[in-house]
Amino acid sequence: MNRINQKLEENKKLLSIYFTAGYPNINDTVSVIKDLEKSGVDMIEIGLPFSDPLADGPTIQASSTTALHNGMTSDLLFNQLKDIRKTVTIPLIIMGYFNPMLQYGVEVFCKKCQDVGIDGLIIPDLPVDVYNESYKSIFQKYGLRNVLLITPQTSEERIRFIDSVSDGFIYMVSSASVTGGSSGFGAAQTDYFKRIADMKLKNPQIIGFGISDNETFTQATTYAKGAIIGSAFIKHLTQQGINTINNFTQHILKP
Repeated sequence: MNRINQKLEENKKLLSIYFTAGYPNINDTVSVIKDLEKSGVDMIEIGLPFSDPLADGPTIQASSTTALHNGMTSDLLFNQLKDIRKTVTIPLIIMGYFNPMLQYGVEVFCKKCQDVGIDGLIIPDLPVDVYNESYKSIFQKYGLRNVLLITPQTSEERIRFIDSVSDGFIYMVSSASVTGGSSGFGAAQTDYFKRIADMKLKNPQIIGFGISDNETFTQATTYAKGAIIGSAFIKHLTQQGINTINNFTQHILKP
């Protein structure tokens, strides 16, 4: 069974952390992954930096710019991850934009993911229709889960279509803004969380965008299987360095 599906079956609320590969320094990728697993994180999203990240706020954009300047590429990332499964057992997901994967060759990229032990992909700019018609069979061939996104503006019809196409979890964007937005969730977002929970979808939901501390993690996981933290973790790495990762995750998991 895919590691993502195994993790989703656990009787607990899941914490997924996003970070940018090659940030803060080009050779930090594996160290960050290992330290995140040791600190109790359930899943990791490895950001493949891109020069035009439409869904990312300024914090993640800045980390992507630094990583690109550091020399991060798809080939370098796969090389860094070639032995990761000798030590790391939790699900690893690559999050990136479709253009670099298209240029690399979608099937070649997916095979590389399988070779190094990647469990899934999150590609915000790959429409579900295009994925379903042209790429789903390739993803399945290499045992990869494609994690699709929904927002408060996504229609019920489209949400149910995304649910039917998905075979892992659904990335539930807490708002229509970019990552790293305002802290805390208001009534509109809470109503949205409840509305999706009441739809009883076959795939569990994990909420991202706007989660930065124990309070927002708890709010999100009241209605969903888990929560994703990106910008707040990148800020922590920037300000505190990679040797304090455990401090960050314990702050999230415990009040």
